[in-house]
Amino acid sequence: MKTLIVCKSHHHGNTWKIAETIGEVLNAEIIEPKERYSSSLSNYDLLGFGSGIYWARFPGEIFDFVENLPEVEGKKAFTFSTSGMRKIPIINGFGGKIKDKLSEKGFEIVGEFSCRGYNTFFLFKLVGGIQKGKPGDEDLRRAKEFAKRTRNKD
Repeated sequence: MKTLIVCKSHHHGNTWKIAETIGEVLNAEIIEPKERYSSSLSNYDLLGFGSGIYWARFPGEIFDFVENLPEVEGKKAFTFSTSGMRKIPIINGFGGKIKDKLSEKGFEIVGEFSCRGYNTFFLFKLVGGIQKGKPGDEDLRRAKEFAKRTRNKD
């Protein structure tokens, strides 16, 4: 299964660590949203989209990338994210809007992964940040397990 991961990791590389971990299991090509992928989208079976979470949502770069994708048939996608704050689905579902946009484009959403990440954004900078050491070994282990489950959904 040929896989492309699109990742935007702004500050500390938290999300990039998760992308690399998932990518290793899936043998995926990993790019940033501004980059071109190496082959036609039709050559990929599975696409992953990941970012840090800002104000309870994915940043514009990921939305713009997805918005510019052609409509597809028979393609699968997953999302992943890191955040200083805990995910609370009713309040800050993180990936809801990006998953909706992917579904509009014709993707079947096959999974979602989220974990904490070191955060020095906004007021957290004043206290030296929150979630130091995250993502940690346990988060990376969970990301590998997520990737294995995602790979097996084919």
